[in-house]
Amino acid sequence: MEFAAGGGLLSRRMLLRGAAAGSGAALAALAMPRPAQAEPALPEWVTVAGERARGYGMPAEQEADVQRAIIEPFGDLARAFSLSGTPHHKLRGTITPNGLHFEVHHGGRPNLDPDGHRLMIHGMVERPIKFDLNALERYPMVTATHFLECSGNSFFNAVMPEPMQSGCDMLHGLLSNSEWTGVPVRVLLEEAGVRPEGRWVLAVGNDAPSLARSIPVEKLMDDAFVALYQNGERIRPEQGYPMRLLLPGFEGNMNVKWLTSLWVTDAPAYTKHESGEYTEILANGSSVKFTFAMGVKSVITHPSATMTMSGPGFYEISGIAWSGAGSVRKVEISADGGESWAEAALQEPVLPRALTRFRLPWRWEGAPTLLMSRAEDATGAVQPTRSSWKARYDPSNFLHYNAIQPWQITPEGSVQNVYA
Repeated sequence: MEFAAGGGLLSRRMLLRGAAAGSGAALAALAMPRPAQAEPALPEWVTVAGERARGYGMPAEQEADVQRAIIEPFGDLARAFSLSGTPHHKLRGTITPNGLHFEVHHGGRPNLDPDGHRLMIHGMVERPIKFDLNALERYPMVTATHFLECSGNSFFNAVMPEPMQSGCDMLHGLLSNSEWTGVPVRVLLEEAGVRPEGRWVLAVGNDAPSLARSIPVEKLMDDAFVALYQNGERIRPEQGYPMRLLLPGFEGNMNVKWLTSLWVTDAPAYTKHESGEYTEILANGSSVKFTFAMGVKSVITHPSATMTMSGPGFYEISGIAWSGAGSVRKVEISADGGESWAEAALQEPVLPRALTRFRLPWRWEGAPTLLMSRAEDATGAVQPTRSSWKARYDPSNFLHYNAIQPWQITPEGSVQNVYA
């Protein structure tokens, strides 16, 4: 057995060699034995016809608890401001099912009539244009897989003096990953004819507060698109139906939902959200505006807080990593509180500005263990510790929190959220 680091972390090559050689004995010896059981009687479902086909598939009834966590920080004002978090600890892979994609609503979810919805491109352009949904459907489309992350994701860990004992849906659930399909914004802006002095675009949503964010033209001309489909089907109302802006890697609030206006200007608008709610306060009292890209980050999802280990033996540590600056280059895992690290295997394909699944075999001996992961992206940026992140910001700041997440495992197998 080949160990890669302290705390029982095994070489990621071990599983590959074992599978290639057909010798699973080493892994079988680590697994928990299952007691012998009598053969069950022939189940009823193989003796009678099953259920008929249905128009839209649904999860199994036994998976009914796999739901988003509802977060309502302001109680009675939940209709105006509400959130729901993706249950990453109950998912595998990288693509988030549409019904589990996180939500953040600043003015509730509008019930729009798609036939009456319009997208206007106006301001500093030669030819102002207005599109309805049918017109956009005629344009050439692109498909790409990207994550969306609220800049307030992980806010409980950022500001709570003591770690909150909740699952990944509450702690890190304002993050999801989908395959998006839509019309490149560059095509639409070129048709409108952006004037040379047009350097910014104010994107406006058709919801109650008319949420608006200023975006550099360069980003819109690069990889942005008006998303009409998510994971192959029409985007859902909570994701901006009938259309939303998709800015790969940029903070979630800028990916304006229910998109109705792209107003070309010569300067940022300094709207309420970008000059107030989404401004970061630094430790020296100064502030930072327009921090667009989300930082490099990772979190172990299996095992993670609220889970219970099923006894000593072999496990696969698994999690997700991402970066708004591009691709994830490396993820390391420590099972001894950061004293030693082992490089995890990254599941291909590793896509830019998308979630990447990482894995590493591990043998847990039943001793207290502090698990953590740290990611590095293609630019060389490395995920910081919580103490170094906190040292940079005012204690009130919770935006763009991307610190390492430690999980403490007790001898009884309970997994807890801790600060380290």
